[in-house]
Amino acid sequence: MLGNTPYVVSRAKARRQKLADRARLRQLINQSVDQLTVAVGDIGYRHEIDLYAGKLSGGDLVEAALTHNLEAELTEIVNMANRTIRPLIEIYTSRFEYQNAKAVFRAIHNEVSVEEVGNSILPEINDVNTPWLKVVESCDDMKSAANLMRRKQFGSALAKVPENGSLADYEDALDRHYYAAAQRALLQSKGAPARFLSRLFAAEIDHKNIVNILEASAVGISNDQLVSLLIPGGRLIPKRAFSTIATSGRNGMMDLLRAGDKFDMAGFETVLAEAEAGRSLDAVITWMKAREYEMMQRMSYLHPVSALPIIHYVAMKVQEVMDLRLIVRGRLAGLSSEILEAHVL
Repeated sequence: MLGNTPYVVSRAKARRQKLADRARLRQLINQSVDQLTVAVGDIGYRHEIDLYAGKLSGGDLVEAALTHNLEAELTEIVNMANRTIRPLIEIYTSRFEYQNAKAVFRAIHNEVSVEEVGNSILPEINDVNTPWLKVVESCDDMKSAANLMRRKQFGSALAKVPENGSLADYEDALDRHYYAAAQRALLQSKGAPARFLSRLFAAEIDHKNIVNILEASAVGISNDQLVSLLIPGGRLIPKRAFSTIATSGRNGMMDLLRAGDKFDMAGFETVLAEAEAGRSLDAVITWMKAREYEMMQRMSYLHPVSALPIIHYVAMKVQEVMDLRLIVRGRLAGLSSEILEAHVL
């Protein structure tokens, strides 16, 4: 059922207010997996827990329930939107089809059985996942999977990956295609909400490129090879500055970031030092994700009756699912509460 914009926005805001806050997530971190199953049901996932309880248990049950709920929520949000706000919402939510494609490639690369994929990442009870599961079941290598996806909107990008392409090659091709297609679509959209969303996407691209540069520096990838990994469309590191990266690598990136007046360089250097001390970029990634959410919150405040508050809700809903999934996986793996809390936004 289509709703007028104020109605859909109010629904999205109400749902966002019901998402688990940091205090609730901290409580969950200290519970056992069995306790988590009950607790996750109590915060809005009871229907999905019951749906899968006859087939799954423990972490698999919670993960399948979370994924199923998120897929249903995304579909409902898009279907509620009217033609005024739906185009921007679809530009944002189309990324989840790309993520499903990544999940398929990872499953094939890691030789994960279709049964395991259907019980967690892409729940088989949800009919929307049937085509993806058929790809996992039918293909022994990523190239054949790419061929089966040729009719997808990103099929042409996958076809250009070399015969011996790696998992990273396919994931990079998907990222590049998504952001290029999204930016083209936003250029055709009018109004301030489209401009704000374009800035958000530029920030996401910058963040991905920064992480790629830091990772390349850590493992010794040459600057020339590094440039091929960068995604055009950022503002902190625009395409015209890629030559600087090719020449100076990480040092060139740091100079570019220092020259910008809309980037918290002091905050970035603090988390970067923390990441280097811990030999993990998790602190940097968490900081960048928080920066993106701050941008979403600001754009939702400035344009309260538009697609932006709805997109903000979708992003926070996805984050809740990711946090809950991380908590469950972490408890199963025996991670300490301190480590889990450091990774949960």
